[in-house]
Order: sequence, then C-alpha cells, then structure tokens
Amino acid sequence: MNAKLIAPPDPNPVKPTYRLPPGACDAHCHIYGPASRFPYAPGTPYLPPDASFEDLRALHAHLGLERAVIVHPAPHGTDLAATLDGIARSGGACRGVGVVDASISDAALERLHAGGIRGIRFNFVRHLGGAPQIPVFERMVARIRPLGWHVVLHFDAQDVPLYQELIARMPVPFVIDHMARVEAKGGLEQKPFKALLELMRNPLAWVKVCGAERVSSAGPPFHDAVPFARALIEAAPERVLWGTDWPHPNVKWMPNDGELVNLFAMFSGDENLRRKVLVDNPTRLYWAETLA
Repeated sequence: MNAKLIAPPDPNPVKPTYRLPPGACDAHCHIYGPASRFPYAPGTPYLPPDASFEDLRALHAHLGLERAVIVHPAPHGTDLAATLDGIARSGGACRGVGVVDASISDAALERLHAGGIRGIRFNFVRHLGGAPQIPVFERMVARIRPLGWHVVLHFDAQDVPLYQELIARMPVPFVIDHMARVEAKGGLEQKPFKALLELMRNPLAWVKVCGAERVSSAGPPFHDAVPFARALIEAAPERVLWGTDWPHPNVKWMPNDGELVNLFAMFSGDENLRRKVLVDNPTRLYWAETLA
C-alpha cells in the first residue's frame, strides 16, 4: 500500500475553559480502526494511525462532550463496520453518517438506519478524488429520502458556485462540511463565501462551523476563522452544527482539541445560540425520534 501516512492527533488536549452545555454534541468526528480488527480499504487515499472508539470516548469525556456524530472516513471505503461498531457501543449517544456504494440494496440501507446511520456523505474535494457522477448522486439522494436521511457534502469553497443548480434541486436536507473549506485570507467578501451565505437561505441547507484549522490562513490559534463561523451562525442559527473533526486527517496544522472547544466559544457570545449549535440543532437532525 502506497497511501500517504498521516499524523496522529495531539495526544495532550488541554482542559477547555469553556464549559460545554449538557447534551453537547461533536457533530463531526471519525473512527479509524483499529486496523487489526477493521482493516483499511485497498487503495485508500491516506493511511491514518488507529483512532479507536475508546480513544474518541476518552477525548469526549475530557472535553465535556456527551454525544457524537461519527462520520465514516475514506480509509474504510464503504465498509461501515468500524463506524457501526462505535455507534452500537455508545448506548444511544452516537449517530453516524455513512459512505455507501450505489449498488447497496434498500434492505441494506434500512439495516444501516437501524444501526444509527442518519445520512450519507459525498466528497467533491479535488485532492480526495473529486466529484461523484451526478446521475448516481441524484439516484442515491432519491433513495435515502424515504428514510428521512440527509446528505453531507464535502466541497472546496471555489466549487460551491459550480454546483448551485444541483444543490437547488436537492429534495432532502444537506450539510456543508467545514464551512466549505473557505480560505480565510480571501476575507468575508470573497465570492465563494458569499455564495455559501446565499446558499444558507435555502431552508434545507445546513453547515458545520468546524475545521477552523482548514479554513485558517494564519495558523494556530486559528482566530482568522472566527469571523466566518460567526457570519454563518448569524445567517442560519437553526441549521448550524459544530464538531472537532478528530483525529484531524490531512491538516496542515494539527489543532489541540481542547483549544478548539475554547475557539468555538468565540463564535458567538450568546449562550442560547451556542446551545442551539451544540445541543438543539444536532438533536433535530440526528435524534429526531427523541423529540416525538
């Protein structure tokens, strides 16, 4: 296997000074392996060190996070075993976003739903392989609609305007990852970010204000990403999520997860808004049955 080896997460997360509210959710994190039990897929674009469910659970206990959305990562391909195992062992505290092959049966999709999957992710990022075939994408979106699932879209910011018509046809909620990986050095008035803000007028559009280390142009402590997160929260406070992105694959600067929690507190000075992003919004999208 000639996949690129990537760095492990910071092993010494600080204890956040911001105290997260009860029920706070890490709405974007990953599990890798352990490879001895859950092997990585042939042809994986990168090879991570193991980042197990036990590691994730320990981190969340340290940070004060009570729930999580495990986003299935590329090195495991379409084999969701590691992600489903973590969800099953969480006792209801985790949900998941899967990556599936177009050949998956309806019965298999229903089994994923029973296992806690609530959406599927599509990668449009060029250095990770680029966009899926659009007809296949639209067929899969139509197939998940009866399950009440949503779609997670991983974009490069400059490509958001290219897919405006496709997004406008979406019949299900969709979530934009990592603030669309906008580059902070371009400022709030840059065309890709203005397109993202305009997109948030769509009542089906959600966004994750995570990945500050991907948005930042200045590096740690990533404060140049804060204005973008603030603008998105102000634009659509009912449709914003936050996550750590642990264990932070393919980043230029490895963040400290405790410092990321403190950075989140800078995104809004309104504790009610913080609670929406951390508790209420993920509950509506991932634990809707608990609200019935």
